[in-house]
Amino acid sequence: MAFFRPRVSREAEVRYHADIEISKTFPELLGKAREAERTVRDLRAAQADDLELMAAGQAFDKALTEALRGAEAGQRATFGVKAYDDRIARRKAKATPAGAEWSAEVERLRTLREENRLWGIPRLPRPVPSSY
Repeated sequence: MAFFRPRVSREAEVRYHADIEISKTFPELLGKAREAERTVRDLRAAQADDLELMAAGQAFDKALTEALRGAEAGQRATFGVKAYDDRIARRKAKATPAGAEWSAEVERLRTLREENRLWGIPRLPRPVPSSY
């Protein structure tokens, strides 16, 4: 006796194909993030002022966020189209070598972004208006 197994939803197929397209840009996005990190490190080594460091840190955060989005799309695409609708399929796919590699990359980028947000962007006091 065969049981009816529903196909994957149309929405899952559309998201899968969109993630494949986004993940193709991941190496380029990661290169931009590395360049932004290099800029931040160079400014720190040159002992630049806090305003320049803040701008460079924010640019690095933006580049990391874009690279993270690309990595997450690559991770979802690697998991397969079934994983969009089924958490068990997602969990099984995470245990494969390719899934574990993408998961590690996503975690590495998240950690790097959070570290930059906590310690890499200097906090500057807001200017106080002098007209009263």
